[in-house]
Amino acid sequence: MHVSLTTPALLFPAISLLLLAYTNRFFALAALIRNLSHGDKPVHKDQLKNLSQRITIIRRMQEAGVSSFALCVLCMIFIYIGFNKTGSVIFGASLLLLLYSLILSVIEIRISVDALNIHIKEMSK
Repeated sequence: MHVSLTTPALLFPAISLLLLAYTNRFFALAALIRNLSHGDKPVHKDQLKNLSQRITIIRRMQEAGVSSFALCVLCMIFIYIGFNKTGSVIFGASLLLLLYSLILSVIEIRISVDALNIHIKEMSK
């Protein structure tokens, strides 16, 4: 398979937007945790577990996204200096990391929905 210099460059805007979305999720979750820590009401144990899981997953999502971005850059360097096969392999690894990041995103969304369901359950008491 031949990967040109422009192929990995096409991922730059996509990965950048994805990282921005992940960062926004992280900031929203951090704000939620800070608000919960200042509240008068005790936080349910399941909510704390849920928040901890989500923080860990978002960290992994960001790490995989940044690694994918770095491998894209490395791929472009290898293609630029004429190592097309190596660049293609690195590009494949970059795509796999991007896929892993997206799968983690879906998992985090599911956990987030579980958190909302716990909250609804607490409100109905």
